[in-house]
Amino acid sequence: MNSRATDTPRRDRDLHRELLPLAPFLYLVWSDGALSAEELSALRERAARPGPLSERSRAALRAWLNPDDPPAPAELARLLELVHAYGSAAGPDVTEDLVQLGERIARSAHGPPDAAVHAVLAELQEALGVANAEAARSLVGGAGAVVAEHRYEDLDPAALYEFLERDGLDVRRRVLAVLQRDSFRYIDPRDTRAYREQVLRWCVELADEGFGALAFPAEFGGADDLIGSIAAFETIAFHDLSLLVKYGVHFGLFGGSIYLLGTRRHHEKYLAAVGSLELPGCFAMTETGHGSNVRDIETTATYHTVSGEFVIDTPHDGARKDYIGNAALHGRMAVVFAQLVTDAGRHGVHAFVVPIRHEDGAAMPGVGLEDCGLKGGLNGVDNGRIRFDGVRIPRDNLLDRYGSVSDGGAYSSPIASAGRRFFTMLGTLVAGRISIAGASVSAGKSGLTIALRYTDRRVQFGPEGGAEVPVLDYTSMQRRLLPRLAAAYALDFALKSMIGAFAAQRPDDAQEIETLAAALKAYASDWAVATLQACRESCGGQGYMAVNRITTLRADTDIFTTFEGANHVLYQLVAKGRLTDYREQFGELKMWNIVRHIGARAATRVAELNPIIRRRTDQEHLLDPEFHATALRYREDRLLASLARRLKHRLDQGMDSFDALNECQDHAVELGRAFAERYVLDAFHRGLDVCPEPGLRSALEPLAALYALDRLRARSAWLLEAGYIEPVKARAIRNQVNELCRQIRPRVRFFTDAFGIPEPLLDAPIARSA
Repeated sequence: MNSRATDTPRRDRDLHRELLPLAPFLYLVWSDGALSAEELSALRERAARPGPLSERSRAALRAWLNPDDPPAPAELARLLELVHAYGSAAGPDVTEDLVQLGERIARSAHGPPDAAVHAVLAELQEALGVANAEAARSLVGGAGAVVAEHRYEDLDPAALYEFLERDGLDVRRRVLAVLQRDSFRYIDPRDTRAYREQVLRWCVELADEGFGALAFPAEFGGADDLIGSIAAFETIAFHDLSLLVKYGVHFGLFGGSIYLLGTRRHHEKYLAAVGSLELPGCFAMTETGHGSNVRDIETTATYHTVSGEFVIDTPHDGARKDYIGNAALHGRMAVVFAQLVTDAGRHGVHAFVVPIRHEDGAAMPGVGLEDCGLKGGLNGVDNGRIRFDGVRIPRDNLLDRYGSVSDGGAYSSPIASAGRRFFTMLGTLVAGRISIAGASVSAGKSGLTIALRYTDRRVQFGPEGGAEVPVLDYTSMQRRLLPRLAAAYALDFALKSMIGAFAAQRPDDAQEIETLAAALKAYASDWAVATLQACRESCGGQGYMAVNRITTLRADTDIFTTFEGANHVLYQLVAKGRLTDYREQFGELKMWNIVRHIGARAATRVAELNPIIRRRTDQEHLLDPEFHATALRYREDRLLASLARRLKHRLDQGMDSFDALNECQDHAVELGRAFAERYVLDAFHRGLDVCPEPGLRSALEPLAALYALDRLRARSAWLLEAGYIEPVKARAIRNQVNELCRQIRPRVRFFTDAFGIPEPLLDAPIARSA
């Protein structure tokens, strides 16, 4: 029988003095229907136990908590009226919990509550397990959570920009000034023909300003400015990426290979015309059937002694030069990589200058040209395929810095080892890989600037009864974007470090530079692709609109993970470089070297693997740069030593070296990534050491800590498996990442403004300054 039809104790409509403070709890129990019948029954049993409440109050409370007799909507409305009438009298306090709200209702109604009421309130609050302050706000109708007003830092973003870009700063500024001209306004990329012609005009305009020839010697129209040329490339990456790639193919790969692989006669004949874009060119290395395996390409360049010419041939379709930028429309000459053949046999891969198109656009005799067609991005670049059928070129068209052929057909080289000669010639790819790493970071900076500006202003949801809050105030959004912002800065410092080493390198540094370039190209392009996807998702439907540019950036950078070397191949190259260092250090089995190495590793294990360090979770330790650096170094060293042991075990059993590495390939790739992460953090720390202003350094230090701890969080499974940390420390690292995100969140505009990207280049409506 319904209790409302009887004379037994029932719900007191007005709630007498003792029960009135419980009104917020009773309303919450029923308003959202969140409690099950079992939970209601448990609360009812608790209310029935003897305690500080009077029998009359306990009976009324049991009636209110009867799962078989829920209150009518009018009764719930009356409860809420009581809460508003008494709870709002003193003004809402957004920090109070339900116990404090109940006590405030009691005070407002009839004076201070007694201890018995407080005990019951606390017991019910614990039993309900509600979000206390939020529940109180939802009932009283407070103003909601106080959202901090995010202001610019007192520091000037321009000062940070000038510090970051101090090398090549003048070039960067000049390039940005050109890119902001009306002639460089973005165009609709869907008209492929018009888009390709516009990209060519942009390249010509940059060439007219002298940017394409920056790295060439002054006597051939250049400026002898290697660092400036890379700075220009990174800066162009803030604009259209089809422009960037076409620019890089012509000036960097085509012109760079003539400069680096040719000799003076080639420089005198070609470089000025290349620098002015009078002679558009291609870099024809990749073949359909071999991709990254340059050593085994099948295009041949056979020397004919009688005519004194090389004959270039494509033996079958799998040996076509494929995906070649500038080949479909604009290129008139190509640097072609082919197997050099003389009467004495094959001499490995060499580079040749081969005309492919007349000035009027018609293909040269024996040259077959084909458009690759639409791609997933970069459709302003005219990628094509090239096939050679008995194409004759003069002997002087061999770029002969590292290998030459005499009139009589005798081959000679200053490098005796064929393998070393091959990798030396591939050094032309190092500058390309450095440039792609820089372009990846620039594209990621553009995406982050757009996404962070938008999420800083876009409001969604919020506390009940309160205002909506900016999307970037949500922890999940901060975790999605802010560690990537930190990585952008970390990668920027790493690139500057590598570029400095590249510009100052000596012959003995070549392998180290090649390892660094491979690591950062792979790591930065992987980061860019993942970052732009995160930016797209963070901006919701606006991020999917082409006008806001993120989808274009995402599509155009996708291929960065493949060209100039597929990333999984490059990580293995990095691992091989580290193994070479390991072998050179210990290969001769000198006892002193081995003892020193083992002693150093043992010291690390004693310092880092003892129970106290493994469990240490205090903030001072978690934010210590030495802890960050040591942890990432430990991971790299352990992966290196264990990979060396695995390979040696297989080789000792007689396994072929190819098969041995193949069985350990996943290990090698992981080592390559570990090397990259460690190098990037070390470079960040070195950059902080030379920061000229204490204020700038203080602003950057949380970014360095966030990058490091986010990497340790991402590798926590490995660190736990290795015994380097314990679960309590893994949790503390995760919590510290959240705390750093909250600390950095008010500074995002400062950090993105310091990227120095002009508004016309961002050109995204959702990123426009308010």
